[in-house]
Amino acid sequence: METEVVIIDEQNIDEKALEALKHAGEIIKKGGLVAFPTETVYGLGGDALNPESSKKIYAAKGRPSDNPLIVHVADMESIEKIVKEVPEEAYKLADAVWPGPLTMIMNKSDAVPYETTGGLDTVAIRMPSNKIAAELIRQSGGYIAAPSANLSGRPSPTEAKYCVEDLDGRVEMIIDGGQVGIGLESTIVDLTVEPPMILRPGYVTREMLDDILGGVSIDKTILSADSGVKPKAPGMKYRHYAPKGDLTIVEGDPEKVTEYINKEIEKLRAEGVKTGVIATSETRDLYKADVVKSAGNRDDEEEIARNLFSILRQFDDENVGCMYSEAFNENGIGQAIMNRLLKAAGHKVVRI
Repeated sequence: METEVVIIDEQNIDEKALEALKHAGEIIKKGGLVAFPTETVYGLGGDALNPESSKKIYAAKGRPSDNPLIVHVADMESIEKIVKEVPEEAYKLADAVWPGPLTMIMNKSDAVPYETTGGLDTVAIRMPSNKIAAELIRQSGGYIAAPSANLSGRPSPTEAKYCVEDLDGRVEMIIDGGQVGIGLESTIVDLTVEPPMILRPGYVTREMLDDILGGVSIDKTILSADSGVKPKAPGMKYRHYAPKGDLTIVEGDPEKVTEYINKEIEKLRAEGVKTGVIATSETRDLYKADVVKSAGNRDDEEEIARNLFSILRQFDDENVGCMYSEAFNENGIGQAIMNRLLKAAGHKVVRI
């Protein structure tokens, strides 16, 4: 299969761009796959109501078929067709956050095939704010199933070049809409339980959800090793976001963290291993690794979130064999950052 790459400027969706999006929509309607930008990460889209399209998504990614896909919609009216009942909490969240980086889980209707939901009776739904994504959803019939546009287990793509790296020859089209704004996948909240439960942290924080809904719970596995239960949401069960090399998180007193990492780097260098460190702008000059990347200012969690996946990809580009990362605050967006780091490291943490 030859993959077509189309460049579209989100801020200038002109007639040429609309024609390209119409073409992309036709690909999806016919059962094909299109990678496209959202405000979070790039998604790999197929017709959410076509079981064969969902099978193609799993195959293109090498993704386990019990890992649910998120259905992307462009308006609230579309939700009524794919769920049994829209709970009151969904309207509250939609008013406050949609379109935006929040996925809601509800009980599915018969219109949604089990191939899309990973065999579950629930469906995950999101309304992206990215203008390219919204127009593509409209052009493709209103329902796009889309996990992140990468090979399963790899860091999610925040630029189209990483979609090309992973999916060239596997999908019909990749839409290059530039670098995404947020850099971490959407927050996922389960509305089928009481109180609603956060299954994946993201840009929409627990504090924000508490304010909107008057209280939410949080899945206990978010910052711990995965359980053996069947996942209700993407990313709960399997190792995700992993670079090709070995990643370890080191947490504790900052001076001791730096000292520990530098000692480990010396040992690895003696063995001929290329090393890397994920640091912050405050600490990057303290490390002696072959490749040191600053995720940003420690006080700016949005910047760190935006840079995390691209740093993991850059380590792969530079053939880094062993990496260390500082730990980050587990409050607010920091919880989402640590959730992704822990999964990327296979929960390998050194506490000093």
